[in-house]
Amino acid sequence: MAFVRVCALGELEEDAPKRVELDGTPVTLVRTEGEVFAINDICSHANVSLSEGEVEDCAIECWLHGSRFDLRTGKPSGLPATRPVPVYPVQIQGDDVLVSVTQES
Repeated sequence: MAFVRVCALGELEEDAPKRVELDGTPVTLVRTEGEVFAINDICSHANVSLSEGEVEDCAIECWLHGSRFDLRTGKPSGLPATRPVPVYPVQIQGDDVLVSVTQES
């Protein structure tokens, strides 16, 4: 896996999603409960940006229809979404947040 620096840890506010783009992939970064998570920014139900949603209990809620996705697994926890969204591995090195959106060969 190739990890890429996306931002400084200090740039992420608690429970405030931040959208970034990595190799053409839209990603939402979330710092919550002492961890940093990376999840695909596009809702699997309505094709809208998850980074505009609210974070609570290690989940992000889509602002359009209220689907909630677990930040650890990408799985939806309620309708209308039924398909998960991809999640990506995160590493913290010093004050750097690194994310990998590539798959191992």
